[in-house]
Amino acid sequence: MNQHSDRLFEALEKEDYETLASFRYALRRFLKFSEQAAESKGLTPRQHQALLAIKGYPGRDYVTNGELAERLQIHHQSAVGLVNRLQRMGLVERTAAEDDRRKSYIRLTRQGADILEQLTAAHKRELLAIAPHLEQLLRHLQKSQEPHSSDENFLKCAREDRQL
Repeated sequence: MNQHSDRLFEALEKEDYETLASFRYALRRFLKFSEQAAESKGLTPRQHQALLAIKGYPGRDYVTNGELAERLQIHHQSAVGLVNRLQRMGLVERTAAEDDRRKSYIRLTRQGADILEQLTAAHKRELLAIAPHLEQLLRHLQKSQEPHSSDENFLKCAREDRQL
């Protein structure tokens, strides 16, 4: 960080803390909604995240264990165990890669896709409902970093930066 940005962060006001706290609260409420939605379908939040990571993988409808582990930010062995449980539930299937029999591709089954579709629709509705509030908080946060002619701290920093 440069001296100017250091000074901007030193000049935080109560309103900055309130905005950040409100943003984190909104995110936490969304995560709680997500957890409860997954549980209503008989899934853990991580199982739901795995289904979404598989279906939402860029450019294709399958993943490897390593790719799933990366997407969920978990260890490879944890991803293998997660896939084993999802497979026992009938939500995913594994197929061996033709080019490397040690590697397998993980895809959603019809049942897994149906559950994920229901969860995704519910999540989309929830995000659309909270989007205006999140956008307002983000705008407020951005606005708090913009220079204002009445902002004496900013003007002081700007003058000092010119002298450097």
